[in-house]
Parts: sequence; structure tokens; C-alpha cells
Amino acid sequence: MPRILVVDDEAGLRDSLRRALVRQGHSVDEAATFDEGIQKLQAAPCDLLLTDIRLKDKSGLDIVTFARRHRPSTRIVVMTAFGSVDVAVDAMRLGADDFLEKPFRMEAMLNCLERTLESGRLARRVERLERENEILRDAIGATPGEAGLVGGSPGMQRVRNLIERVAHSEASVLIRGETGTGKELVARAIHARSPRAERPFVAFDCCTFAEGVLESELFGHEKGAFTGAERRRLGRFELADSGTLFLDEIGDLAMNVQVKLLRVLQERAFERVGGTETVPVDVRVVTATNRDLEAAIHEKAFREDLYYRLNVVTIQVPPLRERPEDIPALVDLFLSRYGRRSEAAAIAVAPDALAALQAYGWPGNVRQLENVIHRATILCRDGLVGREDVTPELAEREDARPSTTDLRATLDAVEQQLLERAVREHHGNLTAAGRALGIERNLLRYKLRKHGLR
Repeated sequence: MPRILVVDDEAGLRDSLRRALVRQGHSVDEAATFDEGIQKLQAAPCDLLLTDIRLKDKSGLDIVTFARRHRPSTRIVVMTAFGSVDVAVDAMRLGADDFLEKPFRMEAMLNCLERTLESGRLARRVERLERENEILRDAIGATPGEAGLVGGSPGMQRVRNLIERVAHSEASVLIRGETGTGKELVARAIHARSPRAERPFVAFDCCTFAEGVLESELFGHEKGAFTGAERRRLGRFELADSGTLFLDEIGDLAMNVQVKLLRVLQERAFERVGGTETVPVDVRVVTATNRDLEAAIHEKAFREDLYYRLNVVTIQVPPLRERPEDIPALVDLFLSRYGRRSEAAAIAVAPDALAALQAYGWPGNVRQLENVIHRATILCRDGLVGREDVTPELAEREDARPSTTDLRATLDAVEQQLLERAVREHHGNLTAAGRALGIERNLLRYKLRKHGLR
């Protein structure tokens, strides 16, 4: 329901306008003076301001100037006495959208206001579409296909099961996993199965932008908010309104932005950078990270209250090295995708090449596998991907991979032994054991769960 603020010092005219506008389905507020009108504008946003140019305490041009500066999305129609067209022109220069000459017929007034409200709706729609197109242009070619969810391994079955269970809820979901495992695909699958599926899905990588730009990208900014802000710009939250906002690499979010994000999650509203207008928003937030957030909390690099807001449900996406049985299905998917673009009539993978792919550790996960198969479809001969077509990529990392894997396993084993020893020596007292290890009790509990220790 559009909200209209009427500012006029004639009580009879205000009453007539209010009754006519309410009959048209509008919500109407009134003000008799300039000061009262300013207070009403400051208290809550409105869709349209209808104000007389001549007020007893001040010129209506001042309220036009104030509204255009502090409520830029509000449409403005001014009322002028007969023959005061020059004043109306001044109001238009200051930002008014239209004017009415007194006395006017109610039908003419209603038509004028309806045109102005509709132009506001169209302007907001154009602004939103321009911003969405800008984001889509940036995203072309960057969004992976459905590969991240392919496979029948137990780990992927658990992921798909959790997606189905959480999709129809409004709960915040934290997706955890290494880079390249397909965390955004999980977020898209949740959105596609949710009641919001027909609404926008907006993805944002928190580590893509510098700290000074992050707030503007997420929450938008008003014209003149900073050097170079030549017009108002919508942020990701507004673009995702009524849909899903996916925040990737949430662990890299700057502390000052974490504070504002927490407020949005709590209050379902925010202000654009450089603005005072409160913007309500209805967004389901899904986040992802490859960082140890519990350790980041311990190091005061991530807010604990924000962590609990985001981590209602956790989905852990397993790395590719832990599900080698899924590699044949992934290879088939990539062959069908890229094989169609090659000159070969048909493409298959030789058994020794497939064995080499399954034996590799895949530090870049599914994204790296896709790259290898894409290149192999270009380099292979006679439509058959041989070991020599995939070996160069694997050989580049072959010397480093075993030592890296061994080191990780060694570190895990040492950590597990230290945890077991500390808990045993302190007779199961986790607070005392954590103090001895120099970590907080919550982080100790997380590490015990990570190693399957009780």
C-alpha cells in the first residue's frame, strides 16, 4: 500500500485529500506545518510527498529540498496557487516531479498522483534491472555448472540429503569446504528447492572487494555518499529482496561490515551508505567459507554472535580427494560439456588415464578437475583422452603433493595426540584442558568433534 504524506496548512483541504486518497487504497499521513512535515519525513519513509508551496511557517520549496536530499526515493508533487507557475518551475528544478494548480478537481489530483507513483515504480524497476545486469555481466563465465553435486559417494549423499531437509525452512545455512568444492552450487540448490525459488538468487564473494568498498556493494549507497558516487546504487541486499543472498568466503568479511551484517540479520533493515532512509528487506542469507571460523573467533577476527546467527545449519562439502569414486561421473559430465565443443566426433577416457585421475590428490578440487578435462578434450587425438593428455597437469604437482598430504596427516595426528593427552591429564575437564592448550573451551570441543574424539 503506497504511503503518502500531505503537507498543507488548510485543515479542510487536508481532510478532503486524505479521504479521497484513502478511498483509492493509499495510506495517508498529514502535517500542517513545515516543521511537522520534516519530522514526519524523518520518522518514516513515504512513497509520495504532496506539499503546498506556501506554508505559514516556511516555504514549501525548503521541504522539497529536504525531501530530495534525505528521502531520494520519495516522489514529490507540489500544490501552487493559480498563476504561480514560476514558483512551480523552481520546485521542479529542486527535484519535484510534478505540480498542481489550486484550485483543482479531485479527479485531476488523483490522476496526477497515480502517474507520479507509477513513474517512481518504473524508476525503481529500471534502477534494479540496471544493477542486476551489471552483476550478471560480472558473473558470466564465473559460475560453475552442476558438477559440484555429482557423485554417489557417502559424503555427497549426506550433502544432498541436508539440502533437501533445509531448503524449505528459513534457517540460515553455513556451507563449509575447501576452495573449488562447489559451495555456491549447494547454495543454488537450496534456493532452487525453497519457496523463494522464483525470486532472485544473488551471489557475492566477500574477498573480491577492498574493505572500503564492501559496505557499499552489500548495502548500496546514495548519490554523493563519497567521491565518485554520481548516482544512487543498489546493494546486494536490495537486489536479493524476497529471495536468497549467498555470501561466499564470509570468513574474510571486515569487522566493521560484520557489525552491520549482524544488524541486518536481526532487524531486517539497513541504511545505504551516505543515506538516512531505513530500507526494509526480506532475504534468506546463505554463507560459505573455507576458513576455520572457530579459530577466527578465538583470534578475535570473527564475531561470535554473528557466527551463531549464520550457523543455524552447517553443510560440509567434502574435498574431491575424499571421494575418488565420484571422479568417473564427474569426468563423464565434463566430457559431455566440453566434448561437444571439440572437433572430435566422440570422446572417451582411456582406463590408465582414469586411474591416474583417481589417484591424484586434487588440491584444486572439482574446479581443477574440470580444467584438466577441458584441456584434455582439446589436446587429445582420435577422440580418446589418454594418460599423456592428463599427466602434464598432474605431474606439475606430483612431487609436492605427497609431501603436502603427508604433512597434513602428520599435523592432524600430532593435534589428535595433544588433544587426547590434555583431556586425559585433566580427567575430562574441557575448560582445564583448553587452558593448558591455550585455546577456549568451545574451540577445544570443535577440534574434538573434528577428530571424532569423545
